[in-house]
Amino acid sequence: MKLAIVRSRYNPFGGAERFIERALAPLAASGLAITLVTRAWRSGGEAPYELLICNPPYLGRLSRDVGFARCVRARTAAGFDLVQSHERIPGCSIYRAGDGVHASWLASRARVDGWLARIAIRFSPWHRYVLATEARLFRDPALRRVVCNAHMVADDIRRRFGVPADKLTVIYNAVDGEHFHPGLRVEHRARVRAELAVPTSSPVAILVGSGFRRKGVGTLLRAAASVPELGVWIVGADRRMRCYRRLAEGLGLTSRVRFLGARADVRPYLAAADLFALPTLYDPMPNAALEAMACGLPVLTTPGSGAAELIADGANGYVLDALDVGAWSDRLRALSAPGVAASMEPAARAAVAGLDPQTMAAHWLTLYRQLLPGGSG
Repeated sequence: MKLAIVRSRYNPFGGAERFIERALAPLAASGLAITLVTRAWRSGGEAPYELLICNPPYLGRLSRDVGFARCVRARTAAGFDLVQSHERIPGCSIYRAGDGVHASWLASRARVDGWLARIAIRFSPWHRYVLATEARLFRDPALRRVVCNAHMVADDIRRRFGVPADKLTVIYNAVDGEHFHPGLRVEHRARVRAELAVPTSSPVAILVGSGFRRKGVGTLLRAAASVPELGVWIVGADRRMRCYRRLAEGLGLTSRVRFLGARADVRPYLAAADLFALPTLYDPMPNAALEAMACGLPVLTTPGSGAAELIADGANGYVLDALDVGAWSDRLRALSAPGVAASMEPAARAAVAGLDPQTMAAHWLTLYRQLLPGGSG
């Protein structure tokens, strides 16, 4: 079977990229001949796929996306049994909606955008292109299956675009339980806390993710301001980092907040923290939340996060409105009490126990076989 997987560009901290890297090895081991179609990519070690570069010249992101889509369609028109796109490109046979629905993201960010920003988005050529392309993608007769990483995304696509339920498949992201596990605390906790000058007994909430407005860093900082015993670690990057540092300073959090930047390996920081907080506006299935649960951390997140589907309130975390600072303060305070977060470790770990890369690859192989000639899909 010849499979083309389309992803525009490699980002070492990106969720879609980590999905691809985790999925391709077991898929290739099953006999698939995989070609990764991309503008640019890098991978450590021997990659289980061939690279096909589509990177025509461009001026600006609209020109970039239009040119890449045209190149992909031209280069994958023949020679592949299935074309699986992780980008909004009409004409693919499988679309993985890992980024969710653009219209839903815009509706979510409108909760925090000012009126000027909302007007700018409304008349933005790029946003208009993405919205129109997304609608064409779901109407394209070549599209045989949409794979969503959360039920909330599948329900949204069905509701907004009328895609029938039998064309929607939910396959959760994978997390490697041998790579992320509670035993990492023994290896990393004391060392990381010593390096960051954080007492071993002090409760710490960690947020992992870049793009701080979407991830809800502002909500987390404001909520933590009224929980004086709580430390906050932010692992990720943002162009407006100085603004968030000033916010932390203005809230009196300078001594309790650590902005750690983007990290290729987040395990030491998850191992040294006590709970994971993600007040995200919109996040179809954040890998960082799955990794935190695999490490035994309770997760606080929002209804706009696919990870909410794995949360049992009070057992392995809580689901809270992204902008309800008071509710976030209450839950952070409760989980900061001695022993409370630690008591949720078994339930947090159990919630992601079945989301290993091999199981995910098996779900994908089943789907491919259904869609090939003679299959049932």
